[in-house]
Amino acid sequence: MDKHASSPKIVRDVLRRHRLTLKKSLGQNFLIDENILRKIVDAADLTKDSYVLEIGPGAGALTQLLADRAKKVIAIEIDRRLEPVLAETLSGFPNCLIHFGDVLKMDLAGTIADDCPEGTPLTVAANLPYYVTTPILMKLLTGGLPIRTIVIMIQKEVADRLEAKPGQKSYGSLSIAVQYMADPKIIMTVPKTVFVPRPNVDSAVIRLDVRDQRKVKVEDEAFFFKLIKASFAQRRKTLMNNLMNNLYSKREKEKLLKALEAAAIDPERRGETLTIEEFARLSNVLNRRMDGF
Repeated sequence: MDKHASSPKIVRDVLRRHRLTLKKSLGQNFLIDENILRKIVDAADLTKDSYVLEIGPGAGALTQLLADRAKKVIAIEIDRRLEPVLAETLSGFPNCLIHFGDVLKMDLAGTIADDCPEGTPLTVAANLPYYVTTPILMKLLTGGLPIRTIVIMIQKEVADRLEAKPGQKSYGSLSIAVQYMADPKIIMTVPKTVFVPRPNVDSAVIRLDVRDQRKVKVEDEAFFFKLIKASFAQRRKTLMNNLMNNLYSKREKEKLLKALEAAAIDPERRGETLTIEEFARLSNVLNRRMDGF
């Protein structure tokens, strides 16, 4: 196919020819603005040596632009009905490899190992379905993959949460979990008018640079995440109340107060006021000393 598959006419024509209707249940909203697609690719800083993982290529509009810049594009698509569409739109791009399946159920590390030389740094670029943004992102960040950069189009509200700082309305457990592993930066806001079909909300392109080392040192990562989740269980409640209601029993109240004191954190503060460094300090104190109080 000579033209890039990013105009409304091309997208509609190719879907009509293959007698396809888009499924709302799969979060299928195809981006049709080539200028925005190019900005996503620009944000990924690709070179001719780059290996790219794309999740949800759809009709292949972003895939084509990625393939123009990268050495290889590995795309994962859940909707097998799109196989003939992608065969058509990507026919001129031999450096594209399509896998059909659910990224959340796939052995992603094994798939990447089969398609890339061992140890090759990987860039992720994708227009993610809104309903599975968080589980996909967490799988990418926690799966031990050689990912260096993630550039994704997601719901604007979620992008705000990823980038949020302590004290901001959007700051929460997702903000901390992601910032613990990566440095997020919103690149641009994207209006709902540039999608087919049009979603109900605006979107944003966000870039996440995966850290070589975690932002803070925690002795028990699983407990750290459990502590954060408990601290934000009810946003209006104090840190002490949330921890007592969601992590500890009433008989442990005095021990918890001593642990908070040892971590130099006021029990009357709310979780959304704590920095990631404070959560790490509290996690380490609770993990190491709770039984000793």
